[in-house]
Amino acid sequence: MEPPRGGRRPRLGNPLTWLKDWVHSSPGTHIWLLVIGVTSLVIASASEGLGQFLVHRTSSNIHELNEHPLPSLLISGFWIERPSSFLLYVAMFELVHANVERWMGSARWLLTVGGAHIAATLASQELVLLAIEGHRLPPSMTHVVDIGVSYGLAAAAGVLTYRLRPPWRYGYLAGVLVFFAIPLLAGASFTDFGHAIALTMGFAAWPLIPAVASGGLPEHDAGQEPAGGPAARRKYGGQPAAPVAAPPPEPEAEGRQER
Repeated sequence: MEPPRGGRRPRLGNPLTWLKDWVHSSPGTHIWLLVIGVTSLVIASASEGLGQFLVHRTSSNIHELNEHPLPSLLISGFWIERPSSFLLYVAMFELVHANVERWMGSARWLLTVGGAHIAATLASQELVLLAIEGHRLPPSMTHVVDIGVSYGLAAAAGVLTYRLRPPWRYGYLAGVLVFFAIPLLAGASFTDFGHAIALTMGFAAWPLIPAVASGGLPEHDAGQEPAGGPAARRKYGGQPAAPVAAPPPEPEAEGRQER
């Protein structure tokens, strides 16, 4: 939450009220987390055989995409293979998804991360298929486990670049690029290519940025309204536009009457 103008920070008040407001401001993120928590509990409590069946049945691999294209694309984004990493995903969702959803709005956020998840999944599995046909991967890769939420996270991480002000933006951008580039340079898997595609789609979500979508410039994309009110927003220069002086009254012609 951003401090109000005037230099004073808001009082935290009741932590439960703050938490409720935070969840309500990013409902999609927390519904997604809740579903992942439930599916993680299912995997953790299932037997090894049942757990393997579930992660394969809900994967968006080549076999499942051919048999059940829409369910496999959607359901695969609600499972993680290792329930022990759930708390790590909670932290990442709160830092990345929640902030992006609050900034973009739930609809634009969902369009961005959902589109990236689907596109990256299809593109990465197409790469697997080409590698199998070229005898660079075994045919068993058609049943590879392909579940998780990392494609959506990569897209949201790309969008978050526009949320930050310089110079923090440039440091964050460099860190994100290095984080996703290292696996690509060190023997990329199909998942690494999927991450790169999703990150690129996050960068390409420029038109969905609030300031751009409303017809303005994203210079104030840290969620703050330019100082000076509406006049400053029209000018986008940080200072109110100087008032235009009214022209001097025209001398009244002789014999003119007001109707």
